[in-house]
Amino acid sequence: MEMAQLEYFTMVVDEKSFSKAAARVFRTQPAISIAIRRLEEEIGLPLLERDQKVPALTEAGQVMYDYARRILGLRGEVGQAIQELQTLKSGRVRVGANESTSLYLLPELILAFRQQYPDVKVEIYRHVSSRLPRELLDRRIDFGLMAFEPIDRELETFPVLKDELVLIMSPRHPLAGRSAVKVRELANEPFVAHNVNSTSRAKVIETFARQHTPLNITLELATIETIKRFVQKRVGLAFVPRMCVREELARGALVSVPVRGLTHNRTLFVAHRRCTNLSPAVAAFLELLRTDTQKL
Repeated sequence: MEMAQLEYFTMVVDEKSFSKAAARVFRTQPAISIAIRRLEEEIGLPLLERDQKVPALTEAGQVMYDYARRILGLRGEVGQAIQELQTLKSGRVRVGANESTSLYLLPELILAFRQQYPDVKVEIYRHVSSRLPRELLDRRIDFGLMAFEPIDRELETFPVLKDELVLIMSPRHPLAGRSAVKVRELANEPFVAHNVNSTSRAKVIETFARQHTPLNITLELATIETIKRFVQKRVGLAFVPRMCVREELARGALVSVPVRGLTHNRTLFVAHRRCTNLSPAVAAFLELLRTDTQKL
């Protein structure tokens, strides 16, 4: 059963004439008749009563006509849906990111993306960075934003943002007015820490150990948002990525003081599957990440 056969058949029924149907599709009348005859042979039942001046549907013909109209309608819907995907009038983007990226970077990126493509659906899946490569390889996300560059050959990456680790404290803390502090001056300070192992945490621990200075982590919390609240309440100091506290630093709710001898810069990478035919929506979002992240 071919699509053209269904098209010719429904055209004959709608026009009530083989010749008119042939004219509409720019074919000869015998060609139309042959196509419908072959369709009848495949079905095993006659579809049209040909002994009348106007072709009439048989019982099987009525069933075939109803289904043919639905099939041809779906063909049109498929074409429209594909066109909408190509023009980004529809589509879906699945993004994987860790907590800090999900909260402090993606909202602005999604807002910028939706201003250009309001009909594309964006889905965010939050995972620790170490899990994102597996999510990509298992095709559960389209791309991931992570704090390291994965080495898997099946993944392609590019950097999108550079960030730094900063020491934060309440503006009422005695050290808040300092232009800088030494690691050893933090020996008696209580610290609030993220309970996720990361290169940033390892860098802080290593620096304090090298300076023979105790790192008094008195409280470990699950989210950076909670850490910021506790620091504001003067429960302790904390080291966090700068992008996570931009708003609080700008309005004076928190203060950042440089630590001499402790600097840690990190790069956020985007990773996606290599040699994959990216959907127009995913390709558009990746282009936004390549060009606009620094502006945001």
